[in-house]
Amino acid sequence: MSTPAIVAFGAVSALGEQRAAANAGEYGRPARVAIRYDDELARAGLTRPFAARVQLGLVANRAALLLERALASCASELDAVRPAWRSERVGLVLGTSSGGMREAEIAFDRLARGERIADTEAVTYYGPMARAARWLHVPLDPSVLVLGACASASIAIGVATLWLDRATCDLVIAGGFDEVTVFVAAGFEALRATTAAPPPRPFRVGRDGMALGEGAAVLALARAESPGPRCFVSGFGVACDAGHLTAPDRQGSGLAQAAAKALDEAGRPHVDLVSAHATATPYNDVAEFRGLSRALGREQAGEVVVHPFKAQVGHAMGAAGALELLACIDALERGLMPAAAGEGAIDPEAPARLLSTTGSTAPTTVLKLASAFGGANAALVVTCGREDRAARARRPVFLHSAAHLSELPSLDDIASRVRLPVERVARADALVRRGLAVLSDLEQLSGPLAGAGVVVGSALATLETNALFAARLRERGASAAAPRLFPYTSPNAVAGECSSAFGLTGPSFAVGGGMHAALEALAVAAVLIESGHAERMVVVGVDEVGPVTQALLPEARLVSGAVAVLLSAREDEAFSGHRARARVGEISLRRDRGAMGAYGAVGHRVLAPLAAAAPLRELACSSPPDVFARVVLEPV
Repeated sequence: MSTPAIVAFGAVSALGEQRAAANAGEYGRPARVAIRYDDELARAGLTRPFAARVQLGLVANRAALLLERALASCASELDAVRPAWRSERVGLVLGTSSGGMREAEIAFDRLARGERIADTEAVTYYGPMARAARWLHVPLDPSVLVLGACASASIAIGVATLWLDRATCDLVIAGGFDEVTVFVAAGFEALRATTAAPPPRPFRVGRDGMALGEGAAVLALARAESPGPRCFVSGFGVACDAGHLTAPDRQGSGLAQAAAKALDEAGRPHVDLVSAHATATPYNDVAEFRGLSRALGREQAGEVVVHPFKAQVGHAMGAAGALELLACIDALERGLMPAAAGEGAIDPEAPARLLSTTGSTAPTTVLKLASAFGGANAALVVTCGREDRAARARRPVFLHSAAHLSELPSLDDIASRVRLPVERVARADALVRRGLAVLSDLEQLSGPLAGAGVVVGSALATLETNALFAARLRERGASAAAPRLFPYTSPNAVAGECSSAFGLTGPSFAVGGGMHAALEALAVAAVLIESGHAERMVVVGVDEVGPVTQALLPEARLVSGAVAVLLSAREDEAFSGHRARARVGEISLRRDRGAMGAYGAVGHRVLAPLAAAAPLRELACSSPPDVFARVVLEPV
């Protein structure tokens, strides 16, 4: 089986565009830092107002414009190296942490004043992707939006390789995007995760946190027989800590599991360079080094050069994994070992090897690490040379059982079901509570779920929770942000809290490309099983409808509720309390302007028929005006 090749890319960051956006540095020079005092964050009253901004101005639809610039650069490169690419089967898999958050903040303010919102799509997490996809002017299948918080881009790139492996498409454009907003900056400052004196100092004694950054980066991936490949993505792994919503597992267990999977898939090459997640927070850096030590061995973990790119371009959240990977690809192509920004003694608890100036030793293999809210972890292996992997047999995927929850149980009932303190359940938002409750119903049907993975799909994600957090900022100021509420503004919170409560240590993240998000989650979970990345996957479709969602999208006919589905690689009772009901067949997540019809069943309700006893042939859902999703179910 040919290894997926990187044939083109597009990028924009605070350092510049294209190669400048993810520059590995110049030989003998220290790392260039783009983090600055930020006027917008300072005006909002934040006490640590530092960020790395792209010189774009505070324009409307800023996140979409960042993404469009990266896509335009990538398309230009593709036109040069693969002129007929627009006539090929093209996929798009992107990641984001905050989507159209700036437009959402503006909309929340206007709704509070009783005003109407004209461009409701721009307010959503999927809005920037939908706009940028239309700009491409090519049909896309699959079209997937990963909402895996700060691991989103790394997960998106890995998931894109799986679609290439299954020959769904000839070319996939994958990466991520995000912008700096007061909403997000206030939340991270409330969690005490931001630095008071940039640049951040990852892996060093006295580090005090990160600075936010922004940008967009996409990679065009194709089969390795493509002409002129830049590098090859030879391994991918994803796993969950199943611990705390915002803090990493102290031993880095989930990260080690993801890294080991990626390295095994790549054939266990010698790693020359590690692109670290490196948030420069006291606990995260230590946990990351411990995870790296478990994956590589303590000796090699201390010898391999570590590149903490966030200390230069800030934490670009949904774009971080792609930008950081591109910086190491630049190092591979130019034969350099990149320097690390920041000064000070190395922490003996996290003794990463950091270079003060860019070195001349030529690396050949990079291990990219990423972690996120919800305990999500992802890893990628990228190499200079092509080494074809053994052909991976596409495993069958079976649907076993499903549970449908309409009414939200009481706090006491949910706490009793999931064996958690009622105080912890009370801190969660309604979206998380629905996810926990429906998984408890699924566990009653299927037996223990521990060890499985989970993909969550939510049509409008956390818009209701975000509106509550924004109202607090509006009333009390950004410096009074609620630290306990902020983590639940992440669409990945449902996956994280469900993983923690039920021991779901497999792949864990959220998706949300539109009204069809629950079916998108089912499709992605099936591909993870099919490719051998999980034996069992739980799919959760969940929606919370309130005054904000009703005001923004009244025509969508969304209702609150949740559905949970168990998929496995086995037809028999090995992974469930009973035999499979159906086998997952053809999958399509097609985005093609003008070809779609009415909404039909949307949100979690598209999965609701699975909880009934009647046999089914397919599930289908549209997200006007662009997306039609379809999953065929074959009898067993």
